[in-house]
Amino acid sequence: MKELYDFFFTGNLFWKIVLLFWSLLASLFTSAQVSEIPNYTPKDIELHNTIVKMDSIFFNAYNNCDVETQRKLIDEDLEFYHDNGGLATSKEEILAALKKNICNKVTRTLTKGSIEVYPIPGYGAVQMGYHKFFNKLEPNAKSVPSKFVTIWKKGNNTWTITRVISLH
Repeated sequence: MKELYDFFFTGNLFWKIVLLFWSLLASLFTSAQVSEIPNYTPKDIELHNTIVKMDSIFFNAYNNCDVETQRKLIDEDLEFYHDNGGLATSKEEILAALKKNICNKVTRTLTKGSIEVYPIPGYGAVQMGYHKFFNKLEPNAKSVPSKFVTIWKKGNNTWTITRVISLH
C-alpha cells in the first residue's frame, strides 16, 4: 500500500502527467458518448416553417374553440394515440370531445424552439415537439411540458393531421 501511495504522491512527475493525460482522454470518450444525439437542423426550412404555421393555425383554433377550423385540419383517416386516453379514430368523436372537454377550459402553449419537422416523401411531414396545457378549471395545477408527434399529410395543396401521439 505504501508503494502505491509513494507512486501517486511522491513518484516521478512524468508518471503523474501520463496518468492525468489518460484520465482526460477517458473523460473525453465518455462525454462524446453522451452527446451522440445531434442538434436539430431543418432539412427543409420552407417545410419546417409551413408545419410550424399549420401547428399555429390548429392550436389557435383549439385555444379559441374554433371547431370548424379544427374540422378542416383533421383528416378523416385520423388516428390519435394518447398515453392516458388510448386510441381514438373517429374524427367526429374527437371533435365532439374537444368541444365538450377543451372549449373555453384548456389552452395549449408550444414550448418555443422545440419543434422538429422531417419530410415524408410522397406523403407530407412528421412534426415533433413539446407543449404545455393549462386547464382554467384547475388554475393551481402545474403545467409541465409534454412530448407530441404529429403526422401531416399534404394533398391538393392542403395539409391535414392524420396521426397524433400525445404523451403526458
